[in-house]
Amino acid sequence: MKKVLYGIVIFFALVGVLFTAVFIAMQFGLLNVRGSIAERNSFFGSVLGDACSSECAWQETPEWATVAEGLRKDVGVINQVSVETGVPARLIAAVVVQEQMRFFTSEREIYKRVFEPLKILGSLSEFSLGVSGIKQDPAAEVDRRRGELVEPQLLYERLTDPKNHYYSYLYTALFIKQITEEWREAGHPIERDPGVIVTLFNIGFLNSEPKPNPQVGGAIITISGIPYTFGALGESFFYSSELVDVFPR
Repeated sequence: MKKVLYGIVIFFALVGVLFTAVFIAMQFGLLNVRGSIAERNSFFGSVLGDACSSECAWQETPEWATVAEGLRKDVGVINQVSVETGVPARLIAAVVVQEQMRFFTSEREIYKRVFEPLKILGSLSEFSLGVSGIKQDPAAEVDRRRGELVEPQLLYERLTDPKNHYYSYLYTALFIKQITEEWREAGHPIERDPGVIVTLFNIGFLNSEPKPNPQVGGAIITISGIPYTFGALGESFFYSSELVDVFPR
């Protein structure tokens, strides 16, 4: 029994040392490297992402409460898109979760004034569009891959419509479907790796290179003082018990 207790103490001590070392290295820029988002954050994807569990701090925030209620309001349209595309509804929601959490934690004033009281999702309209934050170029690439050409202004209006999130969820699902098919055809299926899929959504088609053992990563989001990568946050939601009554795994 003593050996087990000593082992547990030593384990948590080592975890503490690891995260302290990461924090110090971040402060002094020792982990900064040139390259793509995936390259910069592959380290964080393996350390922070893998250490994250369903008890992560994001679940205890008011921002998450707002995101959860917003997703509940959109259950009907998300399930409709899921049926139309064959992409699991929970996977679509996992992509939306990380973008909404990033938006709400970075735009505190507008979140407190508008979105928290109404318990709705934010439809972005600048560099990232819609409730999932898809950029216009990847959305246009989604259309090109399915053999359709949508006029840019019409595409923009569809994605940013604050009253109708259908197209926002549709393009999100189509991106997921196309990217998973691309990886499967290359011999590296990722259908059962939600963290990888969310990471690829974040970094886009151009940075998607099918390969064995892909890393969970993406841009960093800081929630309650804890840094998460987009992929790690999406993966944490997917495997958590949150919203399983409406988006079962």
